[in-house]
Amino acid sequence: MPPETATLAAVVLAALVFAFTNGFHDAANSLATAVSTRALTPRAAVTMAASMNLVGAFLGEGVARTIGRDIIAPPHGTDGLAVLLAALIGAIAWNVATWYKGMPSSSSHALVGGMIGAALASATTVEWRGVAIDFAVPMVVSPLIGGVVGYLVMLAILWGCRNTTPRRVSRKFRIAQSVSAAAMALGNGLQDAQKTMGVLVLALITTGYQSTYDLPPWVVVSAAVAMSLGTLTGGGRIMRTLGRRVIRLDATRGFAAESTVAVVSYATAFIWQVPISSTHTVTSAIIGAGATRRLSAVRWGVAGDIMGVWLMTLPGSAAVAAGVYGALVLLMR
Repeated sequence: MPPETATLAAVVLAALVFAFTNGFHDAANSLATAVSTRALTPRAAVTMAASMNLVGAFLGEGVARTIGRDIIAPPHGTDGLAVLLAALIGAIAWNVATWYKGMPSSSSHALVGGMIGAALASATTVEWRGVAIDFAVPMVVSPLIGGVVGYLVMLAILWGCRNTTPRRVSRKFRIAQSVSAAAMALGNGLQDAQKTMGVLVLALITTGYQSTYDLPPWVVVSAAVAMSLGTLTGGGRIMRTLGRRVIRLDATRGFAAESTVAVVSYATAFIWQVPISSTHTVTSAIIGAGATRRLSAVRWGVAGDIMGVWLMTLPGSAAVAAGVYGALVLLMR
């Protein structure tokens, strides 16, 4: 097998492994609220999330094009594939490390950080304007919107149900959570599966197999299936952090957070076609909805630890990817 073909196969495999780790790492986003409030059993929640992730992956291509086109310039040949392979390995390593620690972090940040780190190590051009406009701005703004909207949605629910007994409200919103959790899982698939697709298309362009950023059917199917299989493995460590350690959720606050994340995911994918972190957005929405109880209800120490991991994700994955690229160059000589 020619070296370039073998390296391309390694990139495809690494991309699907990344999609798998994205699935089990971010499964908690779709599961934590519904499971912690007992709106869904863990088995039902996992099955629902995997199914909706799969469906969401087939609903758009805009985010994939942004990842493939606007973060780094298309590298060339075998060395270019080494850049992509190093980026994916850096992102996978970060996903596994933060999952093991039970800390929610952004797979999107890890992937983009890996791409930037490997590109800088190889002198590949980084599209800084695209990084700023299509990545940095949405990644900063979406959690802020998630927190504010989650707070406002919860206030609206409290006002609308002010004359209803808490037990009746809780029962109704526990049923409604099945819908909002499914909507959020659909948005998660719509956003996150496309990021893997973008890297796969970039690999095909790098090797000359195609010249456009259109998604071949096999790319869509393989990324969607890999992510859904990852989701089926659960994500219990992170689920406990989001559903219990940040704040004790009830059904109404779970519904408010899930609905908020679903709307933000759909808007950024269909209207602006930019990647966001579903992890960051759902965490902020949970904090926003929970803060309507009282500010002290939020465990700010845990929230601060999560914020620290967020800030470390991009430079951490970039550093790992840069080191991996250096090792790959030595191995390929």
